[in-house]
Parts: sequence; C-alpha cells; structure tokens
Amino acid sequence: MSVLPLVFTSGWASGVNAYAVVLLLGVFGATGLSDDIPETLQRPEVLVTAGVLFLCEAVADKIPYVDSAWDSVHTVIRPVAGAWVGALLAGQSGSLDDVVAGLVGGSTALASHTVKAGTRMAINTSPEPFSNVIVSLAEDLGVGGIVTFAMFHPGAAAVIAGVLLVSGLVTLVFLISRIRRFLRRRAQRREEKRLAARVGRSGRPPD
Repeated sequence: MSVLPLVFTSGWASGVNAYAVVLLLGVFGATGLSDDIPETLQRPEVLVTAGVLFLCEAVADKIPYVDSAWDSVHTVIRPVAGAWVGALLAGQSGSLDDVVAGLVGGSTALASHTVKAGTRMAINTSPEPFSNVIVSLAEDLGVGGIVTFAMFHPGAAAVIAGVLLVSGLVTLVFLISRIRRFLRRRAQRREEKRLAARVGRSGRPPD
C-alpha cells in the first residue's frame, strides 16, 4: 500500500503541532504498534526532544499573543518537519519517492500552519482568553486522534485531514477581514498614544 495517505495526514498534522506528530509516530514505532515508522523517529533522543518541545508548545499555544509569536517562529519549522517526516516515511515504505513525499508533507504542513496561525490572529482579537485554550486543546486532540487513526486507516484519515484543511482555508478567508480590522485598530491606538505623548510633553495640541 502506498504511504502517500500517511504522508499527507502527517503533513497536515505537522502544520498544527509538529512535535506531537514526531512524538506520536516515534512512540507507535518504539512500542511495536506500527512497522511503518522509521527508526530515526524512534530514537530516544528524538522522542525526548519532541516531548519537551511538545510540552513547551502546549503551554505557549494557550496564551493569547504568545501563541501568535510561537506560530511566527514555527512558520519555517513546521513545514520543514512535515517534509522531513514525509521523506522518512517514504524511505521506510519504499512505495513513494522521498522528494515527492517531502514536497507533499512540507506543502501540506505549510497550508495547515497558515490556517492555524491566521485563525489564532483572529481569535486574539477577542477580549476573553478562554477561546485560545479551547481551540488549542481541540487542535491537540485533533492531531492526536487523526495521527492515531492514520496508523490503522491511512486512507480515511487522509480524507478527514483534507476536509479539515479545505474547511480551514475557507474559514480563514472569512477571518482575514477581521484580522485586517484588528491591525487597523491597533495601529490607530498606537497613533493616538503617540499623539497623546506629544501633547503631554509640549503641553499643547500638536499642529
């Protein structure tokens, strides 16, 4: 069976939480639940590093604005991780060219990362902090559930990941206007503060 569905699913999941993907796949391989996981992902140092970074992301991803800063840093990391995992899976399977798998995994991860980062920017315009926690938990559970499902039903999992990716992109289009309004309001507030500071220093309104 082609490894392409698993590459696509792991790519989508890597764009949401790359460390969770590496950790889960490594655990599945190390415990013998799957023979399709390359030994590189099962190495103790890889599992420990992925686990520590996953815990860091689990905290940062639930704090307003910190999550967006974290997403910015991972704009390169998540697609690279998706490409790396995809190439490793293809190399283990031998049913798909490594370069093709890397391109599929990386591009899918970039698309899902774009959805995640854009959605978080829109959510951060909300005055209450609870939506970040709820969305983050949903993403963590979604990644864990779909990657686990992909171990046993890769084709069905790829379909679910594809639906989630398309629906996320459509949702993001609707959220772009909200993000733009938020950025305009923030720029306006900064300008008002700057003018207020000038008035305070000079003691009279600016010309």
